[in-house]
Amino acid sequence: MTRSAAVAGAMLLALLSGCDRSPSGGNAVPKVETKIARTSAVPEQRGGITGATPMAERVAVISLLNKRNGLVRDLEMRPGDSARVGRAIVRLRACERTPPWENPPELGAFVQLTIQEQRDNKWYRVFSGWLFKEQPERNIVQHPIYDVFIKSCAMSFPGGEPVARAAPAAAPKAAPAASSAPQSPAANGGEGGAPPAAPSAAAPTPPAKAE
Repeated sequence: MTRSAAVAGAMLLALLSGCDRSPSGGNAVPKVETKIARTSAVPEQRGGITGATPMAERVAVISLLNKRNGLVRDLEMRPGDSARVGRAIVRLRACERTPPWENPPELGAFVQLTIQEQRDNKWYRVFSGWLFKEQPERNIVQHPIYDVFIKSCAMSFPGGEPVARAAPAAAPKAAPAASSAPQSPAANGGEGGAPPAAPSAAAPTPPAKAE
């Protein structure tokens, strides 16, 4: 092998090794496009607080987690919207949160998750129900690859600011127990003391004896 052929082979190997690396030095992660389908068909709203933001105008942030690569995709959606990320479709049906003057605060969303399985390329709905931010254990998405959770639900209420809670009324103080010891009129304003003793009558003087 000539020297020029050896140099050319070394340059070719360096070029091939450089093509397998990403600019950051790690393995390249394929970019997954997110498509959000907007719809005007919003689930009927029943009940709720009068004057709160209508369901169709609320904006929620739903997070989709891929457990294989640890990537989290935040999806800004309105009730009725659907978002497709790769083989996963997230649909938001509704979102709710408690008014600011109620305790404890609670935030929830009705979410549906549909997955395209690799074994047959068919779509399967793997979850449909309410998710809660403060208590995620109340309803869990059971899937080996994907997980969904709610981060926020933007809506307003009449009044807006929390209502200050009234301080509890102080219990009335008990009257001090009356003392059994006799009190002088100067100590109690002349009342309540024992009445003064009546003066005793003088004993009669015996008559003098005559001499």
